[in-house]
Amino acid sequence: MKKLYPDAASALEGLLFDGMHICAGGFGLCGIPERLIDAIRDSGVKALTVASNNAGIDNEGLGKLLRTRQIAKMISSYVGENKEFERQYLAGELEVEFCPQGTLAERCRAGGAGIPGFYTKTGVGTLVAEGKEHKEFDGETYILERGIFADLAIIKGWKADESGNLIFRKTARNFNQPMATAAKICVAEVEEVVPVGSLDPDAIHVPGIYVKRMIVGAPYDKKIEFVTTREREAA
Repeated sequence: MKKLYPDAASALEGLLFDGMHICAGGFGLCGIPERLIDAIRDSGVKALTVASNNAGIDNEGLGKLLRTRQIAKMISSYVGENKEFERQYLAGELEVEFCPQGTLAERCRAGGAGIPGFYTKTGVGTLVAEGKEHKEFDGETYILERGIFADLAIIKGWKADESGNLIFRKTARNFNQPMATAAKICVAEVEEVVPVGSLDPDAIHVPGIYVKRMIVGAPYDKKIEFVTTREREAA
């Protein structure tokens, strides 16, 4: 089965539709599927529900889809550093489902494992718990969280073989790994594709059975979300 496509647009062909649910890997600007996000923007698909740790920053990452008003709802754990996100939410143009970071990762992992829901103590007694089932275990209160299983997962990897076995590099592993399994179809963009047998089986983070389509997205510009430097000492 051929998994490698020439570009992001062809890799997403036939997969996009209005109102769909997308899981997007990445953390800030680290490990985000840049080429796939650009192709989704260019497709014009709209009314999207996107599960992602955050929505990038203004005009970068998922922030591009906010600018074009293609996202109707975000399921996120971090909602700062994006003025357009803030503006749309306060104006009632964007629905936001706030989800604690660990809970979001577990919701995606659970969805990918076929687990429709789980109980957690995180969020008990806060706005996060409103409207959710509460249950006691061993004298402690827990809330029920639903697993997430989307129509499409878009992720960014470091290296893959031609069968789709995938390795992430350091921090870029973040939400990419659980989200790879949390959708009907996973499309990955990677920096390098190597022949089958080139990767150490013990180093594989996502088995190729989960990755249906791939592109090589390199080269990339290494964008820095916040540039922080030390002041020069006086001569």
